[in-house]
Formats: sequence, C-alpha cells, structure tokens
Amino acid sequence: MNSKYQSDKIIFPKSLTSNWRRHLKDYILNIRNIDIELDCGDWELTCKDFTYLKNLCTQRNIEILSVKSSQSKTIISASAIGLNSFFNLKSNNNIGKNLNPRNITVNDKKEDHILFHQGTIRAGERLESKNDIFIFGDVNPGAIVSAGGNVMIWGRLLGIAHAGKNGNDSAKITAMQLKPVQLRISNKVARGPKENPEEGFAEEARIEEGLIVIKPART
Repeated sequence: MNSKYQSDKIIFPKSLTSNWRRHLKDYILNIRNIDIELDCGDWELTCKDFTYLKNLCTQRNIEILSVKSSQSKTIISASAIGLNSFFNLKSNNNIGKNLNPRNITVNDKKEDHILFHQGTIRAGERLESKNDIFIFGDVNPGAIVSAGGNVMIWGRLLGIAHAGKNGNDSAKITAMQLKPVQLRISNKVARGPKENPEEGFAEEARIEEGLIVIKPART
C-alpha cells in the first residue's frame, strides 16, 4: 500500500480562464499520493467547482488539505462541502475592515464593496452596510447584522440577521451554523430552526416561493 509522504501547493493564476478545469485535471491525473493545498487567489468558485475538484482528487487518492482565497464566496463554497478553508484578507482590495462594530453603519459607495468584520459581534452591537457583509466570527444573541446585499458569517449566527434590507429578494444569509433568533431577507421574516446543522457544512437561508428556507449552502 502506498503512503502519503508529501503535499503540494496549487496556486491559481490571477485571471480566471475558461479552460482551468482541463489544466487542473491534467495536473492532478499526473500525481498520486500527494495531498494538495489550493490557493484560489481572487477566483470566485462555486460548490459545483469544488465538488468537481474533490471528486477528481478522490479518484487519485489525493486529499485537498486546505483552500485559501481572498473571495468570501469561494470560502463559503469550499466550507459548504466540508473543506478546510482560510480567508486571505490582505490580498482583497474590495474589502473594508471594521474591528469595533458597536452600532456602526457603513455607507459604501462601491457596489462591489464587502464590509469585513473580524471578531465576535456581541449582544447590544449592530453592524450595518448597504452592500455585502462578511463576518469572521460569531454573531451572538442580542446582536444585529443588517446588509443591503448578502450576509456571510464564518462562524455561528445566533442573533438577528437581515439580508437584502432594501428589498433585494435574491439576497442570502450564509453561516457555518444557522441558529438565529430571527432571519430577515428583504421583507420576509422567519425564526431560526430548532435542530442543529450537520457539523462542518455551511448552510444558507434564501427566499423560495415567497418563503425563507434553509438549505446546505450552494454558493
């Protein structure tokens, strides 16, 4: 039986190309028993993309040790299928930092700007932006997060989250654990589920047929 003896790091090119799957497939099919780390840079990859890569690696007895990216959507997608993911804040120029959220409203002019907060949002604190919010930490009971776009939480959502606050029905709320006091998307309101999610897999709340539903993340 062969044993794993080393790992390799795959760094995605800066620009996304249409034939990236073929290039990665050619590389992976030529290695065996070498676990890999994926540095996705600023690529936006979906759950479908990572499922493709994971299945390809499984065929060659290769394990994806970790995924690193400066795109929050890529990190959520990788986490949704159980991959170890690490957010690279330094290389993302479209993210604004906020380390002390107590009752802060951010009026971002750039529509693609993501408000990034690192740390737990505690009871009595409120974080608000007219665009997307990415939180690297928990949202505790008594805390409120409100966004004009998506709310993405790299941790537990135990408080209140409102996505699409200005009437955006396509907005989503994504977290590693969705156990909120209340969920709001656009003008829809729902209470959090009683059961715990499957450990290691992200969940998302979105509007389907006029109701807020919670399902495994499909970013």
